[in-house]
Amino acid sequence: MNAPAKILLVEDEPAQRRLLAEFLHSLGYQVVEAGSAAEALNGLGSSCVDLILLDVRLPDQSGLDLLGVLRRQGVQTPVVIMTAYADLRQAVSAVKQGATDYLAKPLDLDELALVIADALADRLPAGDWGDAAGPTGQSASTAKATIDRLKSLLPGLVCESPAMRRVLQTVAVVAPSDVPVLISGPTGSGKEMIAQLIHRASPRSAGPMVAANCAGLPETLLESELFGHTKGAFTGADQARVGLFRAASGGVLFLDEIGELPLHLQPKLLRALETRQITPVGSDRPVEVDIRLIAATNRNLVEQIQAGRFREDLYYRLNVIELSLPPLVDRPEDILPLARQFAQEFAGATVRFSPQAAECLLAYCWPGNVRQLRNAVHRACLLCRGDVILPEHLPPQVAALAETGPQPPASPGRLGQLERAAILAALQECGGNRTQAAKKLGISRRALIYKLRALQEEEPAS
Repeated sequence: MNAPAKILLVEDEPAQRRLLAEFLHSLGYQVVEAGSAAEALNGLGSSCVDLILLDVRLPDQSGLDLLGVLRRQGVQTPVVIMTAYADLRQAVSAVKQGATDYLAKPLDLDELALVIADALADRLPAGDWGDAAGPTGQSASTAKATIDRLKSLLPGLVCESPAMRRVLQTVAVVAPSDVPVLISGPTGSGKEMIAQLIHRASPRSAGPMVAANCAGLPETLLESELFGHTKGAFTGADQARVGLFRAASGGVLFLDEIGELPLHLQPKLLRALETRQITPVGSDRPVEVDIRLIAATNRNLVEQIQAGRFREDLYYRLNVIELSLPPLVDRPEDILPLARQFAQEFAGATVRFSPQAAECLLAYCWPGNVRQLRNAVHRACLLCRGDVILPEHLPPQVAALAETGPQPPASPGRLGQLERAAILAALQECGGNRTQAAKKLGISRRALIYKLRALQEEEPAS
């Protein structure tokens, strides 16, 4: 077996560097850390590394300038550039100048693992596509132990699908740190549940988790709800209020639907996160707060930024780490376990689904995700007079599939023969480079990653 690859991580922000180092260690890599270009050069001088993970913005020298220095010195070590969204054009230019690849911040840890595996492809066995694992990777028993530990922290958590297992593996890495997390995903996919899991797996688990829905509070009261107010601060303020920031002290503040936060409050939230201080409405004295922020959204915040409805600086402050939850249609292995769990909850006894009802559940596309499935099972339990749920007990649009027969899932997870052949041919032509293959296929690299995972999962066990 090859020795674990050694990665030089060049990142000037200590919290992000520590988080990335922990993640790389969890994948089986050795890590050498550097907080500046000078430290990076020292690290290269004192040890041989297999890959350099290089931030663009460094305190003493641009990462792109350092890249130029390395290439002029004849250093051929693969370099993956990390850059903020606004610097993508510059990063693309850097790839042309000798970088192996680039990643936009905030980093997607799943994508980071795959990009590193691509760059280190010559260390992997032929045909290994490196699905979110390092050169040694987590053993199956280690990964299962990690997931079992997280499931024990949140009874009722269902995680049978590969998509959700990947989410939980990222949660295990992110939870012990104190960095902000942005959870994105469609409505009803379970974003608050993942926030609760991060809280329970973190050092702040003994503290409170306070949740607020930014879309559910009147705009006129939202500032007071978040930051508190003094007595008499406005009409109706008969007594002082501490606000959610102080109520969450020592724990986690979960802001759901952060994309709905009014534009005029966004600078105040940004300042609170940067200074760890808030100023209650009606007061001129800042108050220290100690919270970890987890935010969630079903909106594309980059599009919101471009439309002028969300501040770019707040986006980057919130989105140190992003967790993307898949829609239920992309995790079909979870549908029946979730349905059985909901049936047990609502019926208070063991209730089973007839084969036809189970087929209906699996065939339906579930646009409302887990929340819609829960409501459908609740309805079925109310209408079912025995211990077997039949298709007629399900909502009409779901039960209708019993007559038409099971439909192929709307998930992109199943690939047709032509699509499979095209992907394999593009990868072969591009020497296994996913970025080049995605360009050749006319799709994004992330879309190709998901298709490769689906292809791997469809392969028969050898």
